Amino acid sequence: MAKLIDTLGEDARDKAKARNFPDWMDPMLARLTHDHFTSEDWVFERKLDGERVVAYVEEDGSVRLMSRNGKCLNDTYPDIAEALGEHAAKGLVLDGEMAAFDEDGVSDFQRLQPRMQASGPEEAARQVKVFYYVFDCMHADGHDLSNVPLKERKSLLREAVEWEDPLRFTEHRIADSLDYYEQACDKGWEGLIAKKADAGYTHGRSANWLKFKCVMQQEFVIGGFTEPQGERKGFGALLLGFYRDGKLVYAGQVGTGFDDEFLEDTREKLDRIEREDSPYDEGDPPAKGVHFVEPELVGEVEFTEWTGEDRLRHPRFQGLRRDKDPKDVHKEAESQVTEPEARGS
Repeated sequence: MAKLIDTLGEDARDKAKARNFPDWMDPMLARLTHDHFTSEDWVFERKLDGERVVAYVEEDGSVRLMSRNGKCLNDTYPDIAEALGEHAAKGLVLDGEMAAFDEDGVSDFQRLQPRMQASGPEEAARQVKVFYYVFDCMHADGHDLSNVPLKERKSLLREAVEWEDPLRFTEHRIADSLDYYEQACDKGWEGLIAKKADAGYTHGRSANWLKFKCVMQQEFVIGGFTEPQGERKGFGALLLGFYRDGKLVYAGQVGTGFDDEFLEDTREKLDRIEREDSPYDEGDPPAKGVHFVEPELVGEVEFTEWTGEDRLRHPRFQGLRRDKDPKDVHKEAESQVTEPEARGS
């Protein structure tokens, strides 16, 4: 039986390094850019608004689904683990995104929340249907593929899995990205990811992967909350922040995007971590009428723009994140992309 490694070209096989199956591989992270471009040296994928998941399909066929900060997610996505055990080759490390969709076919992070908050695999399986969009392969056939070019890794990936729902291969385009980006924004997508076709897999953030966003959206640390007013339950608004040089910076409040169940459940979480003093080192959070909490929870927030004082305009809450350490939450900076080195031709 032919091995997956043999599907690579000769040069790519030389770059694959023999290695025992890994316990962990840090995922590659993209940088934000507003300098949108098109190039035949890059591939362009749809950016899904979901949860990043690295799948370890062990050599004995067992499956571990891991968040980008090392949490096991098998209980959240038991159907995906089962599908990978049945339809993926053994000895793979796959990188992808869990996504749920609204009635218009747009990925929606809020729709994942019942899964992410489920108490166990049985409850999770009864929640919204999800799909695992796989876009990369880091390990196969006893080889680390980190130094193999992306276009070769994608070719191997196509052969590594029997692609049927809920497992989906992440399609990509070469060039024509500006039209693709315009279409993405018209359809309400989060944006695109641009990836350098001949680059290896960097275990960390790299300018070889770039985010073209249609909307402003990122993670924020929750540092407090206000009391609800009128008939509202739970809390009124969440106080947000991000870390800069090790200091927590106040970024304003978000008071929309919650349903009643979330308001009540999250109030219980917040009450358990309440503290007397402000966790913020910079900025001016309200001094009265607020409850401060330990900066342990991270939320995803959509907004229109930053102000000059590092505050958010028109924020809307999308959901709690569990795949990022609060200390790793920073104001998302734009990548510095220059011609011709970063883009190719």
